[in-house]
Amino acid sequence: MNVVANVLVGIVALIHLYIVVLEMFLWTTPRARASFGTTEEFAKESSALAANQGLYNGFLAAALIWGLIATGGTAWQFKIFGLACVIVAGLYGTATASKKIFFVQVVPGTLALIAVLLAG
Repeated sequence: MNVVANVLVGIVALIHLYIVVLEMFLWTTPRARASFGTTEEFAKESSALAANQGLYNGFLAAALIWGLIATGGTAWQFKIFGLACVIVAGLYGTATASKKIFFVQVVPGTLALIAVLLAG
């Protein structure tokens, strides 16, 4: 079960690293604008804000990656903390920004959290 949990945590970390790239470096590109449903004008005006959001997503990914490379109880604590933050941020984003966030962030985070808890 530990392998499954680690794979799911790794997937959630990769999702957030992808979001970091979209928000910090590709925000004004057609790909990022399509992902977030923004116009070219809005993307240009909000690029600093998006980069800030990207940085926070980077912190989520960092906590999960640390959980994967740490040992003992520290690994478990970082996984639980990182996944709880992912889920809370995803729920807030679902309520305030886009229902799509629920499926991109909350569902994978919850599945990974369940797996980590079961793996003990």
